[in-house]
Amino acid sequence: MIGKVGTGKSFRGVLHYLFEGRWQESKELQKQELEKKLVEVIAYNQCFGSRLELVREFIEVAKLNPNQSKPVFHFSLSFAHSDAGKLGLQDKIDIVEKLAEKFDFKDHQYVVVAHQDTQHAHLHIVANRIGFDGKTASDSNSYKHIAEFARKTELEYKLEQVLSPNKFLKPEQRIAQSQRIDNRKEALKKHLGLAIKQSTDVQQVKKYMEQRGYEVEVGRGIAFTDAQHVRFKGSQVGFALMDIEKKLKQEQLLRQQEQNRQAQLLKQQQDELKKQQEPENEQVHRYTQRIGR
Repeated sequence: MIGKVGTGKSFRGVLHYLFEGRWQESKELQKQELEKKLVEVIAYNQCFGSRLELVREFIEVAKLNPNQSKPVFHFSLSFAHSDAGKLGLQDKIDIVEKLAEKFDFKDHQYVVVAHQDTQHAHLHIVANRIGFDGKTASDSNSYKHIAEFARKTELEYKLEQVLSPNKFLKPEQRIAQSQRIDNRKEALKKHLGLAIKQSTDVQQVKKYMEQRGYEVEVGRGIAFTDAQHVRFKGSQVGFALMDIEKKLKQEQLLRQQEQNRQAQLLKQQQDELKKQQEPENEQVHRYTQRIGR
Protein backbone atom coordinates (compact mmCIF):
# COMPACT_ATOMS: atom_id res chain seq x y z
CA MET A 1 0.00 0.00 0.00
CA ILE A 2 1.23 3.47 -0.84
CA GLY A 3 0.19 6.32 1.45
CA LYS A 4 0.51 9.99 0.58
CA VAL A 5 -0.33 13.08 2.60
CA GLY A 6 -0.44 16.79 1.91
CA THR A 7 -1.85 20.00 3.32
CA GLY A 8 -3.52 22.76 1.39
CA LYS A 9 -5.50 25.99 1.43
CA SER A 10 -8.60 25.19 -0.63
CA PHE A 11 -11.35 22.73 0.25
CA ARG A 12 -13.11 23.81 -2.93
CA GLY A 13 -10.18 22.82 -5.15
CA VAL A 14 -9.46 19.42 -3.64
CA LEU A 15 -13.13 18.40 -3.43
CA HIS A 16 -13.73 19.47 -7.02
CA TYR A 17 -10.82 17.25 -8.07
CA LEU A 18 -12.15 14.28 -6.10
CA PHE A 19 -15.76 14.58 -7.26
CA GLU A 20 -15.38 16.04 -10.76
CA GLY A 21 -11.81 15.31 -11.83
CA ARG A 22 -9.31 17.78 -13.23
CA TRP A 23 -10.69 20.98 -14.73
CA GLN A 24 -11.55 20.46 -18.43
CA GLU A 25 -12.11 22.88 -21.29
CA SER A 26 -15.75 21.94 -21.91
CA LYS A 27 -18.75 20.37 -20.17
CA GLU A 28 -18.49 17.31 -22.41
CA LEU A 29 -14.84 16.73 -21.51
CA GLN A 30 -15.66 17.31 -17.83
CA LYS A 31 -18.42 14.69 -18.07
CA GLN A 32 -15.98 12.20 -19.60
CA GLU A 33 -13.48 12.93 -16.85
CA LEU A 34 -16.12 12.27 -14.20
CA GLU A 35 -17.21 9.00 -15.80
CA LYS A 36 -13.60 7.86 -15.92
CA LYS A 37 -13.00 8.45 -12.21
CA LEU A 38 -15.85 6.20 -10.98
CA VAL A 39 -16.37 8.22 -7.79
CA GLU A 40 -17.91 6.61 -4.72
CA VAL A 41 -18.22 8.24 -1.28
CA ILE A 42 -17.80 5.47 1.29
CA ALA A 43 -17.78 7.45 4.55
CA TYR A 44 -18.58 10.83 6.10
CA ASN A 45 -17.48 12.00 9.53
CA GLN A 46 -19.04 15.06 11.19
CA CYS A 47 -20.22 16.25 7.75
CA PHE A 48 -22.59 15.24 4.97
CA GLY A 49 -23.94 16.33 1.61
CA SER A 50 -23.00 17.19 -1.95
CA ARG A 51 -19.62 18.55 -2.97
CA LEU A 52 -20.75 22.17 -2.58
CA GLU A 53 -22.42 21.47 0.78
CA LEU A 54 -19.24 19.81 2.03
CA VAL A 55 -17.16 22.80 0.93
CA ARG A 56 -19.41 25.18 2.90
CA GLU A 57 -19.36 22.95 5.99
CA PHE A 58 -15.56 22.59 5.97
CA ILE A 59 -15.02 26.33 5.47
CA GLU A 60 -17.37 27.28 8.32
CA VAL A 61 -15.45 25.13 10.79
CA ALA A 62 -12.07 26.28 9.44
CA LYS A 63 -13.08 29.83 10.37
CA LEU A 64 -12.72 28.79 14.02
CA ASN A 65 -8.97 29.16 13.52
CA PRO A 66 -8.49 32.02 11.03
CA ASN A 67 -4.74 32.07 11.67
CA GLN A 68 -4.25 28.66 10.04
CA SER A 69 -3.54 29.23 6.33
CA LYS A 70 -3.59 25.53 5.40
CA PRO A 71 -6.64 23.90 6.97
CA VAL A 72 -6.85 21.02 4.43
CA PHE A 73 -5.54 17.52 5.04
CA HIS A 74 -5.53 15.37 1.88
CA PHE A 75 -4.53 11.70 2.10
CA SER A 76 -4.48 8.99 -0.54
CA LEU A 77 -4.14 5.25 0.07
CA SER A 78 -3.37 3.12 -2.99
CA PHE A 79 -3.57 -0.68 -3.06
CA ALA A 80 -1.62 -3.14 -5.22
CA HIS A 81 -3.13 -5.38 -7.91
CA SER A 82 -2.51 -8.39 -5.67
CA ASP A 83 -4.60 -6.81 -2.89
CA ALA A 84 -7.77 -6.85 -5.02
CA GLY A 85 -10.61 -8.48 -3.09
CA LYS A 86 -8.73 -8.61 0.22
CA LEU A 87 -10.49 -5.61 1.74
CA GLY A 88 -14.21 -5.21 2.20
CA LEU A 89 -15.97 -1.87 2.61
CA GLN A 90 -15.83 -2.05 6.40
CA ASP A 91 -12.10 -2.89 6.29
CA LYS A 92 -11.45 0.28 4.29
CA ILE A 93 -13.53 2.37 6.69
CA ASP A 94 -11.68 0.84 9.66
CA ILE A 95 -8.32 1.66 8.05
CA VAL A 96 -9.37 5.29 7.55
CA GLU A 97 -10.54 5.52 11.16
CA LYS A 98 -7.12 4.30 12.31
CA LEU A 99 -5.49 6.85 10.00
CA ALA A 100 -7.65 9.59 11.54
CA GLU A 101 -6.56 8.52 15.02
CA LYS A 102 -2.89 8.42 13.93
CA PHE A 103 -3.08 11.99 12.61
CA ASP A 104 -5.34 13.28 15.38
CA PHE A 105 -8.41 14.23 13.31
CA LYS A 106 -10.79 11.43 14.36
CA ASP A 107 -13.28 13.96 15.79
CA HIS A 108 -12.87 16.40 12.88
CA GLN A 109 -14.80 16.63 9.64
CA TYR A 110 -13.63 14.26 6.94
CA VAL A 111 -14.98 12.52 3.86
CA VAL A 112 -13.67 9.31 2.24
CA VAL A 113 -13.86 8.95 -1.55
CA ALA A 114 -13.02 5.79 -3.53
CA HIS A 115 -11.65 6.10 -7.09
CA GLN A 116 -11.20 3.38 -9.70
CA ASP A 117 -9.64 5.56 -12.42
CA THR A 118 -6.16 4.01 -12.33
CA GLN A 119 -4.78 0.49 -12.45
CA HIS A 120 -4.80 0.43 -8.65
CA ALA A 121 -7.84 0.92 -6.42
CA HIS A 122 -7.29 3.86 -4.10
CA LEU A 123 -8.96 5.99 -1.46
CA HIS A 124 -8.85 9.74 -0.91
CA ILE A 125 -9.49 11.26 2.48
CA VAL A 126 -10.11 14.98 2.81
CA ALA A 127 -10.09 16.15 6.42
CA ASN A 128 -10.41 19.47 8.16
CA ARG A 129 -7.29 20.07 10.21
CA ILE A 130 -9.36 22.49 12.31
CA GLY A 131 -11.52 20.81 14.93
CA PHE A 132 -14.78 22.08 16.42
CA ASP A 133 -12.71 23.33 19.36
CA GLY A 134 -10.63 25.50 17.01
CA LYS A 135 -7.49 23.43 17.53
CA THR A 136 -5.37 22.31 14.53
CA ALA A 137 -4.22 18.74 13.83
CA SER A 138 -0.44 18.74 13.47
CA ASP A 139 1.23 17.97 10.14
CA SER A 140 4.69 17.56 11.70
CA ASN A 141 6.65 14.60 10.25
CA SER A 142 3.55 13.66 8.27
CA TYR A 143 5.53 11.86 5.53
CA LYS A 144 7.27 9.67 8.08
CA HIS A 145 4.00 8.96 9.91
CA ILE A 146 2.14 7.97 6.72
CA ALA A 147 4.97 5.57 5.78
CA GLU A 148 4.84 3.98 9.25
CA PHE A 149 1.05 3.73 9.03
CA ALA A 150 1.22 2.04 5.60
CA ARG A 151 3.75 -0.58 6.77
CA LYS A 152 1.69 -1.38 9.88
CA THR A 153 -1.53 -1.64 7.85
CA GLU A 154 0.10 -4.00 5.33
CA LEU A 155 1.03 -6.40 8.12
CA GLU A 156 -2.31 -6.14 9.89
CA TYR A 157 -4.40 -6.79 6.76
CA LYS A 158 -1.87 -9.06 5.00
CA LEU A 159 -1.44 -6.66 2.08
CA GLU A 160 1.47 -6.54 -0.34
CA GLN A 161 4.42 -4.90 1.39
CA VAL A 162 6.03 -1.81 -0.13
CA LEU A 163 9.39 -0.23 0.65
CA SER A 164 9.44 2.92 2.75
CA PRO A 165 11.77 5.81 1.80
CA ASN A 166 15.30 5.22 3.12
CA LYS A 167 15.29 8.33 5.31
CA PHE A 168 12.50 6.82 7.44
CA LEU A 169 14.38 3.58 8.16
CA LYS A 170 16.92 2.42 10.73
CA PRO A 171 20.54 1.98 9.47
CA GLU A 172 20.31 -1.84 9.28
CA GLN A 173 17.02 -1.58 7.40
CA ARG A 174 18.60 0.85 4.92
CA ILE A 175 21.33 -1.67 4.07
CA ALA A 176 18.82 -4.45 3.43
CA GLN A 177 16.60 -2.14 1.42
CA SER A 178 19.53 -0.91 -0.67
CA GLN A 179 20.27 -4.51 -1.67
CA ARG A 180 16.64 -5.01 -2.68
CA ILE A 181 16.69 -1.76 -4.66
CA ASP A 182 19.91 -2.82 -6.43
CA ASN A 183 18.25 -6.09 -7.45
CA ARG A 184 15.26 -4.18 -8.74
CA LYS A 185 17.53 -1.84 -10.70
CA GLU A 186 19.34 -4.77 -12.30
CA ALA A 187 16.04 -6.42 -13.25
CA LEU A 188 14.79 -3.14 -14.73
CA LYS A 189 18.01 -2.65 -16.72
CA LYS A 190 17.78 -6.20 -18.07
CA HIS A 191 14.16 -5.73 -19.18
CA LEU A 192 14.96 -2.37 -20.75
CA GLY A 193 17.90 -3.81 -22.67
CA LEU A 194 15.66 -6.53 -24.13
CA ALA A 195 12.88 -4.03 -24.84
CA ILE A 196 15.21 -1.78 -26.84
CA LYS A 197 16.54 -4.70 -28.90
CA GLN A 198 12.98 -5.67 -29.87
CA SER A 199 11.58 -2.17 -30.46
CA THR A 200 11.78 0.54 -33.07
CA ASP A 201 10.47 3.46 -30.99
CA VAL A 202 9.77 4.56 -27.42
CA GLN A 203 6.10 3.56 -27.56
CA GLN A 204 7.07 -0.03 -28.35
CA VAL A 205 9.50 0.04 -25.41
CA LYS A 206 6.66 1.32 -23.21
CA LYS A 207 4.34 -1.48 -24.37
CA TYR A 208 7.03 -4.12 -23.82
CA MET A 209 7.68 -2.92 -20.26
CA GLU A 210 3.97 -2.69 -19.42
CA GLN A 211 3.53 -6.30 -20.53
CA ARG A 212 6.14 -7.22 -17.93
CA GLY A 213 4.31 -5.50 -15.09
CA TYR A 214 5.86 -2.04 -15.09
CA GLU A 215 3.94 1.23 -15.09
CA VAL A 216 5.66 3.59 -17.53
CA GLU A 217 5.51 7.40 -17.46
CA VAL A 218 6.72 9.15 -20.62
CA GLY A 219 6.96 12.93 -20.80
CA ARG A 220 10.04 15.11 -20.86
CA GLY A 221 11.71 12.08 -19.28
CA ILE A 222 10.79 8.48 -18.54
CA ALA A 223 10.11 6.59 -15.29
CA PHE A 224 9.22 3.03 -14.36
CA THR A 225 7.26 1.66 -11.37
CA ASP A 226 7.50 -2.08 -10.71
CA ALA A 227 4.91 -4.45 -9.24
CA GLN A 228 6.01 -3.53 -5.69
CA HIS A 229 5.38 0.17 -6.45
CA VAL A 230 9.09 1.02 -6.42
CA ARG A 231 9.65 3.86 -8.88
CA PHE A 232 12.83 4.63 -10.77
CA LYS A 233 13.61 7.40 -13.20
CA GLY A 234 15.21 6.06 -16.35
CA SER A 235 18.32 8.12 -15.59
CA GLN A 236 18.76 6.20 -12.30
CA VAL A 237 19.47 2.99 -14.22
CA GLY A 238 21.38 4.51 -17.14
CA PHE A 239 18.34 4.68 -19.42
CA ALA A 240 17.24 8.30 -19.57
CA LEU A 241 14.75 9.03 -22.35
CA MET A 242 17.48 10.52 -24.56
CA ASP A 243 19.65 7.43 -23.97
CA ILE A 244 16.79 5.12 -24.94
CA GLU A 245 16.14 7.08 -28.14
CA LYS A 246 19.87 6.97 -28.96
CA LYS A 247 20.08 3.22 -28.30
CA LEU A 248 16.97 2.62 -30.44
CA LYS A 249 18.67 4.37 -33.39
CA GLN A 250 21.83 2.32 -32.81
CA GLU A 251 19.83 -0.91 -32.71
CA GLN A 252 17.96 0.10 -35.86
CA LEU A 253 21.28 0.74 -37.62
CA LEU A 254 22.65 -2.62 -36.44
CA ARG A 255 19.52 -4.38 -37.67
CA GLN A 256 19.87 -2.69 -41.05
CA GLN A 257 23.54 -3.66 -41.25
CA GLU A 258 22.68 -7.26 -40.37
CA GLN A 259 19.95 -7.33 -43.03
CA ASN A 260 22.44 -6.00 -45.60
CA ARG A 261 25.00 -8.60 -44.54
CA GLN A 262 22.45 -11.40 -44.82
CA ALA A 263 21.37 -10.12 -48.25
CA GLN A 264 25.00 -10.08 -49.44
CA LEU A 265 25.59 -13.57 -48.07
CA LEU A 266 22.49 -14.86 -49.84
CA LYS A 267 23.62 -13.26 -53.11
CA GLN A 268 27.07 -14.84 -52.76
CA GLN A 269 25.48 -18.26 -52.18
CA GLN A 270 23.25 -17.81 -55.20
CA ASP A 271 26.23 -16.75 -57.36
CA GLU A 272 28.25 -19.72 -56.13
CA LEU A 273 25.40 -22.09 -56.89
CA LYS A 274 25.05 -20.56 -60.35
CA LYS A 275 28.77 -21.11 -61.05
CA GLN A 276 28.49 -24.74 -59.97
CA GLN A 277 25.53 -25.26 -62.26
CA GLU A 278 27.21 -23.70 -65.35
CA PRO A 279 29.60 -26.66 -66.12
CA GLU A 280 26.72 -29.10 -65.76
CA ASN A 281 24.59 -27.07 -68.13
CA GLU A 282 27.51 -26.93 -70.63
CA GLN A 283 27.96 -30.71 -70.50
CA VAL A 284 24.26 -31.28 -71.04
CA HIS A 285 24.34 -28.91 -74.02
CA ARG A 286 27.26 -30.77 -75.66
CA TYR A 287 25.64 -34.15 -75.10
CA THR A 288 22.41 -32.91 -76.63
CA GLN A 289 24.33 -31.64 -79.68
CA ARG A 290 26.07 -35.03 -80.21
CA ILE A 291 22.78 -36.91 -80.03
CA GLY A 292 21.27 -34.49 -82.47
CA ARG A 293 23.96 -35.37 -85.05
